[in-house]
Amino acid sequence: MRAYLSVLALVLLAACTHHPPRERVFPPHGVPDVEAAQLDADYWIQRQHAPQQLLLSTAAIAAQNRRLFAQDRSMHDLEALPAQLPRATVAQWLGVSARPRKTLYDERGAEVPAATLDALVADAAADALPEQIAPRHGLVVRRADLRAFPTRLRVFSRPGDTDIDRFQESALFPGTPVRLLHASRDGRWLFVLCAQYAAWIEADVVAEGEAAQVFGYGRKTPYRIVTGAMVRTVFTPQPAAVSELQLDMGVRVPVRADWPPDQPVNGQHPYTSHVIELPLRNAQGRLEFTPALLPRSADTAPDYLPLTTANLLRQSFKFLGERYGWGHSYNARDCSGFVGEVYRSFGVLLPRNTRDMGTSPAFDRIALDENDSREKRLALLQALRPGDLVFIPGHVMMNIGNIYGEPYVIHDTSGITYTMPDGRRVHAALNGVAVTPLTPLLGDEAPFVDRIYSIQRIRN
Repeated sequence: MRAYLSVLALVLLAACTHHPPRERVFPPHGVPDVEAAQLDADYWIQRQHAPQQLLLSTAAIAAQNRRLFAQDRSMHDLEALPAQLPRATVAQWLGVSARPRKTLYDERGAEVPAATLDALVADAAADALPEQIAPRHGLVVRRADLRAFPTRLRVFSRPGDTDIDRFQESALFPGTPVRLLHASRDGRWLFVLCAQYAAWIEADVVAEGEAAQVFGYGRKTPYRIVTGAMVRTVFTPQPAAVSELQLDMGVRVPVRADWPPDQPVNGQHPYTSHVIELPLRNAQGRLEFTPALLPRSADTAPDYLPLTTANLLRQSFKFLGERYGWGHSYNARDCSGFVGEVYRSFGVLLPRNTRDMGTSPAFDRIALDENDSREKRLALLQALRPGDLVFIPGHVMMNIGNIYGEPYVIHDTSGITYTMPDGRRVHAALNGVAVTPLTPLLGDEAPFVDRIYSIQRIRN
């Protein structure tokens, strides 16, 4: 009912709003209707009526996160897992390692042999799953890829198209709790379940510990939240595992408030840094914790940021220009990873994939289908608010405002297609986080506007 009323109100509002026609702009950089001033968050913030108004309180965000775990089947409450899982449950998650049916190619453009694919399936060792699995606990100690198979082999759908690795699923960041469900045949990879995903991760990036250690780490106070696109700890020769460690937006790290202010950390005086605590994997693969220095100059905050329009815009623009990375490859992120990390800096959790994010029942969703008219779609788009998420199959975009009724979005995209004034269809290989207008964008089959199937609003 709430979503229906939202649709009705937005359509009526947009129908009553008239905008003067705007002349199309085609700058030399080749992205239509985007000028240099629009690549600055402040441009969009200044266009808002109340950019500092709180959209969701801390309590409301916590309630929404609880609703997400309760209502969204793509999310997993790791602490609520039973002590024993039946083989069928883990085997279903292990379906990510089903033998590919389509032809795949390696980085040289050569077809991946059938024997190689058969060996990968064998390495996943699904046949070795016992009837009952006791999930163990672990913490990720450095940023690491989640893979469909226990391998670093990169594979692609077409020869020469080496940006989208079909075995790349996602990535996990330091301090992420996981449940350990299975191991590859050689023991070098672990099949893990995190809050949003189940896939393979290299064993040497996970430290196994007791439940209290693993889940207690994320509850320690005080703490710092990474609010920059990414920050790094201070270099230290020992222990090297926490030297220049990358921490991505939204990562939470405990602060050692009890650290003596004049006691060096790894040989360095701490007064110019925050003394933080990081997970460490010891020689036996077990979980330990160690202090490290996080520069006070790094873009962090003592708590999750207030969820306001101004902060949403500032956080999203911190990724502007970052290379597109399918499944968090290239040490970057993809479209859903981008919006997920932005919202995580406010403490808001989202599903990992666009499909789950776009259909999640935990948010204020407006669903669209082929029966919805172009007029209704345009009216909804004109009434978008910054931070609203717009979904087409396989892609998500974040609204940042509108100019003369044209909605603009920031999104992590491989590229855009549009029509020039002379009717030519042009493709721009953006391959990064970019600002674009929405309505001129074209897909292979239809304009983006006609392919929108969902709008998710994350606010009161």
